[in-house]
Parts: sequence; structure tokens; C-alpha cells
Amino acid sequence: MAEYHLQVPLQEEEIRKVRIGDLVYFSGEAFTSREKFQRHIFDLNNEVPFPLENRNLLIHCGPVMVWENNSWKVVSFAPTTSIRFEKWGPKSIEQWKLRCIIGKATMGESTQQAMKKFGCIHVSMIGVTSNQGISHVKQVKDVFLKEEMGAIEAPWLVELTNYGPFLVDIDTNGDNYYDKMDIIFEENRKKAFKFLNIPEDFEFTKLY
Repeated sequence: MAEYHLQVPLQEEEIRKVRIGDLVYFSGEAFTSREKFQRHIFDLNNEVPFPLENRNLLIHCGPVMVWENNSWKVVSFAPTTSIRFEKWGPKSIEQWKLRCIIGKATMGESTQQAMKKFGCIHVSMIGVTSNQGISHVKQVKDVFLKEEMGAIEAPWLVELTNYGPFLVDIDTNGDNYYDKMDIIFEENRKKAFKFLNIPEDFEFTKLY
């Protein structure tokens, strides 16, 4: 396991060195996105309302912000579950020229293949606290479409300082950390069942 402290804009050559299981931290500008924004762009064919040049770090996040003393104060800043955005994963990577997506858990096969092709990784938060990232948001730079989408669904531009650590769960080889863990878990389950004399076709009680 290696540790990387990366600066945005992220460079393809450094991203292609990172492997699943590594830990990464980020400094520089990023933008947030949830369902309404990606539907607005990819399904309804609207333009991204801010420049994407030098902004190749996307966070699947709906932050909570309050306007205080003529600036935005971060109340909550935590990545949300990335598999919800699988429909738009490949498009976002290709069209937005992303090098990394920060989220919770992982993404699917189509996104993995796009990450392999275009040079992008997915990283997952460690822990479940919603306030873990607040101290790493150096500045809230802007917000777009807030009136149309609401503050949580609107895209925010933020500047980060040493934001992390995050676990790399998809790398540019197309490998998925969680897929490999599933194989290990299944092997251990079979060993445990055999040790406890539990039939291999045993099924847990289903609750409805």
C-alpha cells in the first residue's frame, strides 16, 4: 500500500501509478455533483455552467452550506454513494476529462472500463462521519444553479487542502478493490461453514 498527496489539476501519469488499496489525499479545486446536476447535463443536454479546465476532480457530494459573514460556511461535507451515478459514470469521465471521482463505496463495470480507457480512478471515503472533510475545505469558491436545484443538489466549487485519506477502490487497470474483497470473503465463508459443519447450500432466514 502506497500513500499519495495529489495536487489538482491531476496529471494522467501520476494517476496511472496509483493502485487499488493505496491511500490518497487531495489539494486544489474540485466540484461537487449529485443526480439533478448530472441529469441536467447528460439527459437534458445542458452546458456545464462553469469552466472545467484544470478542474478534473469530482466529488459525489451534497454539502450543507450556510451564508454567514458574507461567505459560505461548510456545515456538512461528506461523499455520497457513487453507484447511484453509474448511469452517467462513463460520460462524466470522458466529457468532463476527469482524473478522479471521490465517493462512498464503489462504481460499476461500465465506469471501471471508462477509467481504464481515459485514465481516471475512484476513491472511497474511510469512515462514516459527515463532518470529516470540513476542516479540509479551505474555501467555498462558488455555487451554480442553486435556485433551480436547491443547495444540496447544486454543484459547488471548493478549494481543498490535504483532503483525505481516501481508499483507491478502482484504478486505471480496471481493478476493483471491493470485487477482490468479495472473492476473499466468499472463500472465508466457505471455510467457516466447513469448520462449523454448516451445509454449503445453507440460506439465511429472509425477513420481509
